[in-house]
This record gives sequence, structure tokens and C-alpha cells, in this order.
Amino acid sequence: MLGFLKNPVVITAEINMNLMALIVMGLISRLWGLSYPRAVVFDEVYYGQFVSLYMKRIFFVDDSGPPFGHMLLALGGYLGGFDGNFLWNRIGAEYSMNVPVWSLRLLPALAGALCVPLAYQILVELQFSHCAALGAALLILLENSLITQSRFMLLESILIFFILLAVLSYLKFYNLQRHSSFSGSWWFWLLLTGVACSCAVGVKYMGLFTYMLLLAVAGLHFWHMIGDQNLSNVSLMCHFLARGLALIIIPVAMYLSFFYVHLTLLYRSGPHDQIMTSAFQASLEGGLARITQGQPLEVAYGSQITLRNVLGKPVQCWLHSHKNTYPIRYENGRGSSHQQQVTCYPFKDVNNWWIVKDPGMQQLVVSNPPRPVRHGHVVQLVHGITTRYLNTHDVAAPLSPHSQEVSCYIDYNISMPAQNLWRVEIVNRESDTDVWKTILSEVRFVHVNTSAVLKASGFIGASLPEWGYRQLEVVGEKLSKGYHQSMVWNVEEHRYGKSQEQKEREVELHSPTQMDISKNLSFMAKFTELQWKILTLKNEDTEHKYSSSALDWITMDTNVAYWLHPTSGAQIHLLGNVVTWTSANVAALVYMCLSLWYLIRRRRKIYDIPEDAWQLWVSAGGICVGGWAVNYLPFFLMEKTLFLYHYLPALTFQILLVPIVLQHLGDHLCRSLLLKSMFSALIVAWFSSVYLVYCTFSPVTYGEPSLSVTELKDLRWKDSWNILIRKQ
Repeated sequence: MLGFLKNPVVITAEINMNLMALIVMGLISRLWGLSYPRAVVFDEVYYGQFVSLYMKRIFFVDDSGPPFGHMLLALGGYLGGFDGNFLWNRIGAEYSMNVPVWSLRLLPALAGALCVPLAYQILVELQFSHCAALGAALLILLENSLITQSRFMLLESILIFFILLAVLSYLKFYNLQRHSSFSGSWWFWLLLTGVACSCAVGVKYMGLFTYMLLLAVAGLHFWHMIGDQNLSNVSLMCHFLARGLALIIIPVAMYLSFFYVHLTLLYRSGPHDQIMTSAFQASLEGGLARITQGQPLEVAYGSQITLRNVLGKPVQCWLHSHKNTYPIRYENGRGSSHQQQVTCYPFKDVNNWWIVKDPGMQQLVVSNPPRPVRHGHVVQLVHGITTRYLNTHDVAAPLSPHSQEVSCYIDYNISMPAQNLWRVEIVNRESDTDVWKTILSEVRFVHVNTSAVLKASGFIGASLPEWGYRQLEVVGEKLSKGYHQSMVWNVEEHRYGKSQEQKEREVELHSPTQMDISKNLSFMAKFTELQWKILTLKNEDTEHKYSSSALDWITMDTNVAYWLHPTSGAQIHLLGNVVTWTSANVAALVYMCLSLWYLIRRRRKIYDIPEDAWQLWVSAGGICVGGWAVNYLPFFLMEKTLFLYHYLPALTFQILLVPIVLQHLGDHLCRSLLLKSMFSALIVAWFSSVYLVYCTFSPVTYGEPSLSVTELKDLRWKDSWNILIRKQ
């Protein structure tokens, strides 16, 4: 039984030394001197704030994209023992000793280093020679802009890593398709394609471009499979379901999981949760939750409530009134009702409290048992402090003359009777008998007499003049003008009123709310709201000194100064390798011209290259040219501040095209031995120039050594480059 022990257990393995060497060189180029400079570099001032918030478990919203990339950066901080205590207020600020700089920059650097072997593997899987694959990897290795971007706490290198991993995984899966469908390796690479795509989208929405490209390629390949008569209908269906699972269902599930982890980690209230709904804020620890957690759930006649406008733009605000009245005449000569002002006030205040009253009864307290208000019920809203009723009538609003003025009614004994009945309509109801609920219900108030809807109109950017204390205007808007979120309100703070006397009621309104029932949002409700905020929340785009247009990127007519030493001339710039960028542009142009030439000739039944070479040429172009196009052209449609680093994913695909074009020219256009020798010599000279330019710009790629004024001026190869030179 133990005979197998007589012989040693031997394991043999094939090691690609090219690949191992590329991994080592990639790690050296990206990890060397990673902690230098020990100061905030460009967008580290932006991403560092989010890392600190993760460390402190404080909720935030970043409108630039999903949370997965931020979580990876925070993971680096967690592994380094970062406590989140650092003030990210300016570029160039020295890091304090509690900030683990090396750890925070580690994951982007590793991702950038691994892009080098990934480039090699992609060309191998595209069926090009190992020499061409090695050339692609070395071009990625020596690309100054990719090195700079991967050495700091930034997301582009991580995004490019997942993009290249997705492309490589799909190519490996596709190559296995021919002879080992549904094998373990086949499933591994197919599933890894979906995982890498979801990670790319989770880092930045730019990853969606490559994901859509791979879905299109997979769809095209499956379309060709449908025409294969050797495959049965059952087999085709299995292939279709496998691709649907791996390329659609799993990425969607993973994308949701990123938000689940994000929301699980960030459970504390913070400055960013103010833009979220009351229900979302109440689900966070601290902040609004300290006020609202456990308060009565069902709004009843006699309830004391505050009403928050659901839209929350440009600021959150609450329905508000005060003793001041509208002026008899406005500045433009129009008259008003001279009734008590009603506004939307962006701060919590005792004048935000209202009492829900039954029109058929005089009492302003909750009965025992409480009588809940339901969808469709008619109520009166009584201002808690002044006891005047919310009212609207056929008088033009102060800033919106086509809408009705909203006021609290004062009886002047003139021919202007009170019109203070409002019908409660629950917008997000499940049935027409739903009860009006605190925080959870989104309601409209429809005026019974005029059918106008209570609306906060100040969101167009205008606020009332000095007589209205610069507060936001509230109007009655006709339903015929359509639905808008500014017409929707939710109860935020709520208590059951117990005091019938006004003096006692005022004391009650100043007291904290009583807590009875807690409220929790489901994950999907929180995800939907947060996702919508990310997609619709737009920070004010301001012109930046180093912003650029997409046209500037191709010829690298712009640069970005990342860091400047406070005393010496040492500095770091986002600048590419000029030879590589130019070569990539030429390669793309040559590819498109040759492809057009081949297509025209093939139309005439003239075949300049073998069919297998043509298929190889087309498939390589679909990945590389397609990858460049989908990652570059959309920026012409974007209305946002753009920087040179936005071009790096597209550039990476363009760089992969360079050795593909060179191999094609050498194999099919250099017919004679002399031409092949001359072509090889030109490639060696060209690659030497790539390395020379890399070395020339290394001081502004790594930030050292410090250069003199003359040396810095010599690096300004284009007048449009902004190399920083200190005044002597």
C-alpha cells in the first residue's frame, strides 16, 4: 500500500521568463521610492478625504462614480493602520507621521505594475509573436504618464488594470472555446471576464465603455456560433445562458455588492448625508437619527410635524412661516394679499412646525386612540407658533407671477375668505387606503378650492428679497403644469400633540420629539437613492488651470503639474513619452488606412494577405482600435472638467496597437531580406528613442533628482506645457 512512497513526488512547471522579468521590472518602476514625496500630490487631496471618512465610518457621496475604487484606496489605509486623522485641505501639504503614505499608494502602484505583464499576455492571446508582445509590455513599462498616475493615491491605474484583465480574460476564454467548451478553464476565464468588468465599472464609470465593447464582441462571436451547424440548439442555449450569467448577472450582482459593503461600512451621519432624503438620513447613526428614531410612525389628526421638500436642491429646506407679512406692493408694482409669509427655510427652526388639523373639529391634539390620516383625506395645516392656517388663493406669487401665492391666512374683514383645505395625496402609496407615515411617505398637498399643488419654487435659484429674509419661495402650482419633485414633501420630525392651550403648545414645540417606533430602509431602497444621487448630483464645474479638451490629448498639447517641492526645483508632472504617443497615433492612422485599402481590394476579389492574417488583423483592431475609440470619443459629449489623465485608458489600447502594426508591416510588406533587416534596424532605433525620452523625463515622473532652471526649460518641448520654474 505504501509503495508510492518509494519514488519522490515530482512537480514540473513551465515558467515564462519573459513574463517574470516584466513583472519584476513593472514592480520596480512603480514601487521604487513610493513614499516620495511625503506630501499631498494633486488629486490625493480629493481621494484622501474619502479614505479618512471610511476610516471613521462616516457616510459620504461622491458624484464622480461608484465606491469600489474608494474602498480599495481605503483598504490600503486600513492595512497601514491609518486612523483617518489628517486634514486634506491643500496640494503639497506635508503628511503627518500617522499617515501611512506607502500603504495608501501601494494598491494603485501594484495595479500599474501588473498592467505590464497583462499587455504582454493580451498580445499573446491575440496570436501575435512573443516579440511583439514583449514590445507592447515594454512600451507600457516605459510610458511616463502611466508611471506617474500609478504611483499615487489615484484611481486610473486600478481602472486600467481591471480593463486589461477583462480583455485578457475574454481572449483566453474565446481561445479555449474552440477545443474545450465548458471545461474548468473555460468557466474560470469567462467568469473572470464578468468579475473584471464589474470591478472596472465599480472603480469609475469609464469602465462601462470597455464593458460595453466586450459585450458587443461577445455578442458578435455568439452570432457566428448560431451559424455553426455542428452545434445543437441545446448547446447554443447553454452557451447563451453561460454568457448571460457571467457577463450580465454576475457583474450586476457584484456592482450591488460594492454598494452593500459601502453602506455597511459607512453607518455614521456626516456632512454629505444632508442631500439625502429624511428616510436615508434617519437610517444613519447620529445626525437626524438622534432626533427621529422611534418617533410616531403614523401621522394622525393633531400631529405636530415638520415638512421637508423631497427634491433637496440646491439645498434642503422645510415648510416655514413667521409673523411677517408679504409687502402690500412688490418692487415691480404688483400687489399682494398682505397675508403672513410662507417660505421654504434651509435650517431647522421652531417655525418649521405645523399641526395637522381635522377641518370638522377644533381640537389640535391627538385623540386616544389616534385617528390616522390616509391618502385622499382633507386636512388643514396650522402653523404651530402663530396658529394661522396654511392658505392659497388666486393672487400671484411674489417671484412666480404665473403661480399662486401661499400664505398663512389673516382675516382682515375684507372680501378674501380663507381657503385652507388641502387634500393629502401619497405619491409612493401601495394602495388608495395607505396611511400617511413619518419619513417614509412622500406626499403632495392639493388645494381643494383651486387644485393647486404646494410647491417649493425657489429651486430655480431665486430667493425672496430682504423682506422675505432671502428664504426660498413657496407657491401653489397648477397640476396641469406636470409633476415635479419640488411638489413632494415628507414628514421629517413628528410628535403627537398633547397641549390644547397655545402657551403649553409653544413649550411643547420647543421640546425634543418623543420616540416610539424605529424606521429602517431596505438595502435596495438605500442603493436606489444613492445611485440616483451619484448620477444626478453635479458639483459646480469650474475652469481649472490644468483642465484641457479631448482634442488636446492626442498630441499631448497639455500637461498637469502634480507636485512642486517647496524649496527646490523638484517637481512631478503628468507628461507622456512623446515618442510613444506619436507612434501610437501613427499606428492608429496606419491601421485605419491599411484596413480601408484591404477592404477595397477585397471587394475587388484581390487578397493581399492570407485569410488567417486578415482575421487576425481585424480581431486585433476590434480590441485595440475599438478600445481606444470607446474610451476616447465619449469625452467629446461630456460636459465636465477634463484632464489629461482621462485619456490614459484610451492611450493604453492605442499603445497595444503599435507592435501589432509593426509586426504586420514586417511580415507582409517587407518582402525581401534587405527590407526586413532595415525594418528591424529602424525598430531598434525607434525603441532606443522611446527609452531615451523615458530617461529624459524621469526627473519629472518620479520627482527626483531636482533639476536646475536650465534643465527645466530644456524639458519644455512644447510651448503649451506648463513646467514650473521658480523666480530667482
